[in-house]
Amino acid sequence: MRLFPLLTAALVCVALYFVILDRATLVDFASRFVPEPSNAPTEPAAVEEMPADVAAAADPNDDRVHVVVRRSEAQLAENAVQLRGRTEALRLVDVASETSGRIISTPIRAGAFVEEGQVMCEIDAGTSQTALEEAQARLAEAEARVPEAEARLPEARAMLAQARAQLSSAEIDGNAAARLNESGFGSDTRAASAAAGVAAAQAGVESAQAGVQAADAGVQSALAGVRAAEAAVTRAEEDINRLTIHAPFSGLLETDTAELGSLMQPGAVCATIIQLDPIKLVGFVPEAQIDRVELGALAGAQLASGQQAQGEVTFLSRSADESTRTFRVEITVDNSDLAIRDGQTADILIQTAGTPAHLLPSSALTLNDEGILGLRIVVDGVVEFVPVQLIRDTVRGVWVTGLPEQADVITVGQEFVTAGVEVRTTLEELTQ
Repeated sequence: MRLFPLLTAALVCVALYFVILDRATLVDFASRFVPEPSNAPTEPAAVEEMPADVAAAADPNDDRVHVVVRRSEAQLAENAVQLRGRTEALRLVDVASETSGRIISTPIRAGAFVEEGQVMCEIDAGTSQTALEEAQARLAEAEARVPEAEARLPEARAMLAQARAQLSSAEIDGNAAARLNESGFGSDTRAASAAAGVAAAQAGVESAQAGVQAADAGVQSALAGVRAAEAAVTRAEEDINRLTIHAPFSGLLETDTAELGSLMQPGAVCATIIQLDPIKLVGFVPEAQIDRVELGALAGAQLASGQQAQGEVTFLSRSADESTRTFRVEITVDNSDLAIRDGQTADILIQTAGTPAHLLPSSALTLNDEGILGLRIVVDGVVEFVPVQLIRDTVRGVWVTGLPEQADVITVGQEFVTAGVEVRTTLEELTQ
């Protein structure tokens, strides 16, 4: 049956009504059962002076609600940004082959530390050395053609100069023959012969110019042959260099290197190498807190294994993730002992500028009629409601902002009063 729960609820409602709304009637009713004070004289030595707040609380004629307050002063609270993230290696690379061939080197086992430039895989040279020698021979042959081609160029230029001189002589003879013919002292045959000599000399000049151009083209062709031979030598040397695969940086091997005798193809992985010093802590900051994080800010983290790490913010993304609307942040941490592994879960705290706040018990928080989170404080004996913002929850209480620098916060009885109600207060005794 539900009679007893309903009866209990009704009694509670009646009691709350008298306590909050009609406290005077309740006090009058209770005073009837108070025994009459004794007329026996008391010794003056037994009387002690009571504090004002205690005397007010003991006054039976004071019908104000009695509450307990804590006198709180603002303190500078470190308001760190909390993130959930993971560790990430600074580098993780699959070192692959650029050529084909058979492995002739002894494999290095996973977990070994390799230095930058150390040989990881070596491929059989095969005919690569022969190809290099052939390319070098062609280079020598091409270089030998250059002096021969350059020697033809002065000869062609000399022939051009001779042809120009002949043209000049023929032009002089032709002009003389033409003047004599005009004055009647020369025959038409001689003038025609002189003109033919000039035309022949011009043809000789053009032929000599073509010879110079051909000689110059021969030099350029020889030089082009040298450059082509040099490129062939470079390719052959590069092919030989690709037969040896070196570690691109110092780090640990995540896999064995290629096994002795295995056949490598272009793109085949020789080994996977990882660099863990320094290591990165990667987290994602909500857009509401992104402006609180700055490059160079100190940060700390506790890994899932219990290990702690410290570093500073070295990267802050300018573009938010499309799905989560968060920003990637990277923290570089020293890991010289390689104790931190790649992919470990981490709880990250990024230091920000301190914020003036109050440390109060979470039980003091309440809601007003509009559902706004806040605290009830006492100002000149009257209750006021102050909205607050929760910064951080700790084992000692909660850090909140929004209160005056100094405030009397109601810690007991805040649910039985509203804004504008006069109350009598007792200061809370704080214990360490």
